[in-house]
Amino acid sequence: MTPSRIGGITALLAAMMVAPWSATLVAAQTTTQSSADAPGEAAAIAKAKVDSARYPYTAADIHFMTGMIGHHAQAIVMAGWAPSHGASPSVLTLAERITNAQQDEIKTMQQWLRDRQQPVPDPLSGMKMMMNPSEMTMGASDHETLMPGMLTDAQMKQLDAARGPDFDRLFLTFMIQHHRGAVTMVKQLFDSYGAGQDEFIFKYASDVNVDQTTEIARMQRMLVAQIFGKDSQ
Repeated sequence: MTPSRIGGITALLAAMMVAPWSATLVAAQTTTQSSADAPGEAAAIAKAKVDSARYPYTAADIHFMTGMIGHHAQAIVMAGWAPSHGASPSVLTLAERITNAQQDEIKTMQQWLRDRQQPVPDPLSGMKMMMNPSEMTMGASDHETLMPGMLTDAQMKQLDAARGPDFDRLFLTFMIQHHRGAVTMVKQLFDSYGAGQDEFIFKYASDVNVDQTTEIARMQRMLVAQIFGKDSQ
């Protein structure tokens, strides 16, 4: 093979090796140029991500948190009667568990609303509003005020008048109703378009669903045991 032919082949091989890298460099330069064509795009995307992370809550989220404060308040009142109304040991334990858990949750929900500069309801006044639609604030609707599972005035008076085994039976029956209402509230939240996207809201509502469902099953077992004369937790 002549020197000139060898030189030609060598040049061809060199060009083939360089070509892919050249294409990559050209593509990178093109991408860089495209980005440069829209200098504010990257900043806008970054800001959108931050805003989405910080402000994804909706009116349905606010309604859920506001309503759940009053909802929890009623459960605490019910549980608070257990020691003075002759509740059995298992019902006393359940009532104490409900009180401790829901008092903490009320504080957390109030802080969530406060951090977002939303009205923060007082638990007891919120409970009263939900039990008595006639005492609603101007412009509010029944849907905005009444929460699922809430006991009526008559039911609360019936529970307050009961003692001993009768209190146990009514407490468990009414608290099952109450917990089912909370589970319904969670379902309504997640069925609302765009709701439940806030990280805290999603975790809290999911926890409420699991915890209350678990407690419903426990109370159903307790109610059966109470009916058959066995005090079982």
